[in-house]
Formats: sequence, C-alpha cells, structure tokens
Amino acid sequence: MVDRERKLIRDLKQWKFRYPPNYAELPISDEPKYNVPVAVKNSVFSKVPTEPLIGKLHLVCTSEDAMTDILDLHPEVAETEEFIDFVAGKYLPNGGLTVCHRYGGYQFGYWADQLGDGRAHILGEYINSKGESWQPQLKGSGETPYSRFGDGRAVLRSSIREMIASEACHYLGIPTTRAAALVVSDDHKVWRDRAYCGTMREERAAVVMRLAPAWYRLGSFEILLKRNEPHTMKQLADFVIKHHFPDVAIDDPDKYVKLYLEVAYRNLDMVATWQGLGFTHGVLNTDNISVLGLTIDYGPFGFVQHYYEHYVPNTSDDAGRYAFNKQPGIILWNLEKFAEALAPILTDDQKKKINDIRAPLEAYVREKITQTYLNKLGLEQCRDGDAALVKELLQLMQQTMADFTSTFRQLAEVEVSQLLDATTLESKWSLAKVSKASQWGQWVQKYRDRLEQEKVSDENRRTRMLKVNPLYVPSNWILQEAIADAEKNDFGKVRHLLKIFKNPYEVNEEAEKLGYSSQPPNWSFGLKLSCSS
Repeated sequence: MVDRERKLIRDLKQWKFRYPPNYAELPISDEPKYNVPVAVKNSVFSKVPTEPLIGKLHLVCTSEDAMTDILDLHPEVAETEEFIDFVAGKYLPNGGLTVCHRYGGYQFGYWADQLGDGRAHILGEYINSKGESWQPQLKGSGETPYSRFGDGRAVLRSSIREMIASEACHYLGIPTTRAAALVVSDDHKVWRDRAYCGTMREERAAVVMRLAPAWYRLGSFEILLKRNEPHTMKQLADFVIKHHFPDVAIDDPDKYVKLYLEVAYRNLDMVATWQGLGFTHGVLNTDNISVLGLTIDYGPFGFVQHYYEHYVPNTSDDAGRYAFNKQPGIILWNLEKFAEALAPILTDDQKKKINDIRAPLEAYVREKITQTYLNKLGLEQCRDGDAALVKELLQLMQQTMADFTSTFRQLAEVEVSQLLDATTLESKWSLAKVSKASQWGQWVQKYRDRLEQEKVSDENRRTRMLKVNPLYVPSNWILQEAIADAEKNDFGKVRHLLKIFKNPYEVNEEAEKLGYSSQPPNWSFGLKLSCSS
C-alpha cells in the first residue's frame, strides 16, 4: 500500500488525519443549525459537515507536487473515484474533524462584523512524512453559519484561478497557501452575477482543495475584540504562538508583542515579494491577511502587465484602495488594526512598545522592496540613490507602457553594453518600448555606474537576474483562455499551465509557442475581475 522508495501512499483508505487535530485545543461551537447564519460566540471554530457536490463529477486537475510532497499521496490516487469524492466533500478519511473558522474583518476600510468561512471547511490536520503539519480545506463545499446570504458554493472559473495561482505563486517564490486538487460537477448549478451588472447566469459548482499549515487571519483576532471575548483571544494567541511561532517562548512576558512582530515581518516580507513580481491581490481586507504571512484567498487578483503603478484588477475597487502601489501601505494599515485587536491582552507598556515600532516597520518594508528591486537588477548591496534608480526605471516603464515582467526579464537577457543598441533591442519587445523613452540613455548610464560601483561583472549580473525575473506569470488573459476551455470540459490547458508555472524562470518551448512571454493580446488590456465567485 505504501511506496517504500518515496513513501507515497497508493490507497486513500490508508491515508488518515491526526486525531485529535491541534485546533481541537481551541473552543469549537457545536451549534446544531450549522447551515443557518448565526452570530457565533466564544468560539474560534464551528463544527460543520460538508455539503458534497452532487451529480456527475470531473477531476479538473491536481498539483502533483502538493499531492506528493505535502500529502504523501501517489499520483495514481488521483485517478480513483474515492479521491474525487474526497475533494468533492463526500468522503472524509479517518481522523477528520470538519470545522469552519470564525473571523471578522475590515473590508475596504470599514468594519464588516462577523465574516468567517462561508463556503469553506477545514477537514483535519495531516502530519506528513517530513513531520510537517498541514490542514486540507475545501472551498465551495457548502453552507455554514458564516455564509450570510451566500450559497456556500464556488464556481469553476474562480476555482481554476485559485488553483493555478496558488501553485504558480509558490514556484515564483511568493509565500502562499497551496492547492492540491479541483473537481467540478456537470449537474450542480449555481447562479452568479459575474460582472455585477444585474444579469444572473447559471454556472457549474466546483470545489478546490487548499492546503495551509493553518488558516488564521488578522480578522480571527478582530472579531474577538469586537465581541469582547478577551479570554478566547488569549487562548487563540497562546495557541498560535505554541504551534506556529516556536521562536517565541510561551512564558515570555512580552510574548504578545513578539507575536505581533512575527506577524508583521512575515506579512511585510510577503508584500515585498508581491511588489517585486507585479502581483496585485485585489482585496486586501483584514480578513484576507494570514497571521502566518501567506498569500491567501485568490479572488480578483492580477499581475501587472504594461506597468501602471495604480493598477487595480478588481472591478469593485473603484477608489483604487488596493492598487498595486498601495499594497505595502495597506498591509501596514491592516497591522495597525491587528495591534488594536490585541489591546485587551496587552499591558499599557506593551501597547507603547508596539506603537513605537510603527515607524521602523514602515522603514523596513521600504528597504525590503528596494532590495527586492535591486536583486531584480542584478545588484546585492543597497546604497544611497538606489531607491531613485529603481523609481526612475519604473517611471520610464510607465511612460512607455512597457510590460513589467518582460522588461526585467529582457534586461537580464541583454548584455549591459547593448542596452542602447536599437538593433539588439528589436528582438526584445518590452525592452524596446522602454528604450524609446527620452531619459533611457541617462538611466542606462546610471545603471552601468552602479554596477561598476559594486564591481558586478555582466555575466554575474545576468546570472543573478535570470534567477529572480520570471518568464511566465499567471496573467489574467492566460487564465481566461484556460477557463474558456475548461467550461467545455476540456481541462488540458489548465493542467498544462500547472506544468508551465512549475518552472516560471526557465524557457518552455510550448509556452513560447502559445505566446506567454510575448506581448499580450489587445483584448487583455484593462481586463478586470469581480468578487463574484
């Protein structure tokens, strides 16, 4: 039953959760009317069974690496009906404890009260062969006490986006939750207003299996503040420290200050990777910010194409609150709300300590982002004037509508001595655009001078840059093509994208034929997504 060489389980019946899961240490509500919206109190979770997909089911795709490296499952398992039932919410392996997480959140700057897992179920805790703890979660698996006015379901298009983005971001180097598998039903239908224009459309329901060490959010603490539940908050904070922040001693008098710092630095490191790769989350509400510093909840996200610092992929964000260039500031704002949430379990002195580190955190993320961009330019040492060098390049890219991803990649593909050679740049479509800016020559000279200061050879520069500047990112237009095929039950392109994005820094001949590193099609410009999923 077990592949001894790779320790991969070939029979799902031999695979089991750890029981009890670690989260059973926290208060769990056992409200009998589990699928009726209710104001849950004094609990971190609600015990809720899944509502399985019905009808004819299809396995859209799996992430082989997530299956094997995280869940210890042999790829053959995915071919079984039992596995499809597992992902669809029909089959729960031994040791499972199905719960939904309670949390609140600030949405677009305003308190939205109780939110919670309105269509997601944590199935249990799995300890893999590496000793790692993971929590598989189904998204789109039915109503819960937190569904509000939703139906507890997810549709195929949004589930494909979440599946591919989770895995692609992992291989791009972005801290993220993972995705193991996706199933869709031919017969289970739901209604959605996908463009928020008043026109409802019937779509097929789907379920994606997501993976994370834990699913706690900033809003997990905020709801406890708003509902005046300091005892539960202390339980949650101690639990998170014990299980997820081992460097913080549980008997340290300042443990909650250190918890705050851990959460802050992880999230600031995360947003720095976003900025360096052009990733724009789209909905940075506090309920979408992981305590563990993981990118979570892939909704109306997007990767910047032609560079525009105010890029907004979400049709609902008319004011541009969550625009690309505002993401670091929003993370800092969210962290302020997290500090407010922790207030009931902090002393006055500890509150002051957290308040005093606000300015250092702002400086930290600025420096982290500058360093990220320097690495993209093949530089390692941060010096005076570097922030200006980066800013000037981005301004030139914006003036010429050059592509964010391709410009940096093509800078790595051309010798620095050829950056002013029009003939050389003809084959580099995005770099050629930037080179038409009137200030391009001046910027290239500054770049050369900076490389000379650090004594970086051109070979080393290009080697460094190729490691951090991808060829391929899951742009919305690429995903949209795969979704169009999948809606006809042709899942080939979805599966192919998972393979391509597994190695986003390496040339893939098939991806090149499909134009994934070429200039995007005209119809893709201005493509936005809604939260209707």
